Amino acid sequence: MKEITEEMKLTPVMEKYILHWGEMGTRWGVNRSVSQVHALLYLHGKPMSAEEIADTLNMARSNVSNSLKELLTWGLAARTHVMGDRRDQFLVKGETWDMLITIVEGRKAREIDPTLTMLRQCVEEVQNDRETPEDVKARIAGILAFMETLTSWYEQVSRLPKPVLIKLLKMGRKVSKFVIKK
Repeated sequence: MKEITEEMKLTPVMEKYILHWGEMGTRWGVNRSVSQVHALLYLHGKPMSAEEIADTLNMARSNVSNSLKELLTWGLAARTHVMGDRRDQFLVKGETWDMLITIVEGRKAREIDPTLTMLRQCVEEVQNDRETPEDVKARIAGILAFMETLTSWYEQVSRLPKPVLIKLLKMGRKVSKFVIKK
């Protein structure tokens, strides 16, 4: 990896972060390059051109372009312009919390919502199905109920103001005092 600008160079810690973020991305089902570009933009904190990104990460320009397209599609990066520079510049959208919400919303739309649709169809289809055993029907209905409860909880919690949600998360298991009566 190379330097970002004359003002900012990648330190060993920054390289470690970028490389690890790339590895984690593959575990989350995201291309390593996409994750590394995201990590670089996050650490840099200022707009960068695709050429600067490619040079810094020692990555093919086409790979950077594809990674940027994916980050733009996910809503994790934004295209911007810098006065006096004709090139498109890219930066990470929002702060850490905003990134998390964007990722969760994207994953919900791509993974949870289609699963809910399929489960609802299955429950509807097995109502008059005499071939499917009753215990199987109950399991399908049970997982649907669980997924709907989880989704309902998520939708309610995601509407909380950010400071309230952060406080709730920091409370951890202390929140059980308000739910469990002794």
